[in-house]
Amino acid sequence: MERHPRIIYMGTPEFAVGPLKALLEAGYEIPAVVTVPDKPKGRGLQLSQSDVKKFALEAGRIDVLQPEKLRDENFLSQLKSYNADLFIVVAFRMLPEVVWKMPKMGTFNLHASLLPKFRGAAPINWAIIKGEKETGVTTFFIDDKIDTGNILLQKTTPIHERETVETLHDRLMEIGSGLVVETVQCLENGLITPRPQDISKLTEGTLAAPKLNKDNTHIDWTKTSAEVDALVRGLSPYPSALTTMETGCGEKIEMKIFSTSLTDKTGEKAIVTGKAIYVPCSDKLLEITSLQPAGKKRMGALDFINGHKNLVGDENIRFV
Repeated sequence: MERHPRIIYMGTPEFAVGPLKALLEAGYEIPAVVTVPDKPKGRGLQLSQSDVKKFALEAGRIDVLQPEKLRDENFLSQLKSYNADLFIVVAFRMLPEVVWKMPKMGTFNLHASLLPKFRGAAPINWAIIKGEKETGVTTFFIDDKIDTGNILLQKTTPIHERETVETLHDRLMEIGSGLVVETVQCLENGLITPRPQDISKLTEGTLAAPKLNKDNTHIDWTKTSAEVDALVRGLSPYPSALTTMETGCGEKIEMKIFSTSLTDKTGEKAIVTGKAIYVPCSDKLLEITSLQPAGKKRMGALDFINGHKNLVGDENIRFV
């Protein structure tokens, strides 16, 4: 009886834990995982472990490698010593050629989009932000560019009407876990023919999924209410959409927006009533239903209004 391929697994966040667990449950040998070094976090700057490291330590019998540099000779020597047949990467870093070419079966990655759509760091977020109706997961062989290698397998899932990145993330992690195991099974049995990615039918807006930052997570209220609503859902609960409320008395309140509601109301000014907050977009008013002012806890719009009674009826409120 032939043995299963010996696998080295590379990943960092929670999204990478599901596939790792699925591989172990399927009986695959994973002698080591590669993840990021522990990092100071929080007010006390205590060292924080990645989700993959935490899982590997709890699972036991798995070495944890945490190189600062992936070209470090000591790390490369240690990696070679495992004599792995296959490397699997899920939400990690771009690998140098000396690493991804090491195993005889190659190195494949799980990406949370239907490649070649949404190549980059934040595919789940951008699929929602761009108003896609479906997305999925892709396994592909790594090459010398980011998310451009030959596709192995894909699975699709619909993006629901009021989907947030939180719910879509969890569903894609589950689907991706199964796809990783299926990909390994197909590779070891010679059942996959890798195929090149075809970008000929893609628009520029759905090709890239750049890293999220303060600029591309800040709400542009000149867009349509549907576009702003999609941005909010695509960033909720993390890292969240950002905006600033400017009041008639000159106060500026920076806040995160976690949820909004589409309306049929029209108008050119922001409105704060005794029960709701409405902000004008290019077409209609959008209702803010959940928010977090800077330095405060997340709250519903009504709780915010109750703490800011002076804003009710203020005709000079602006959101920028």
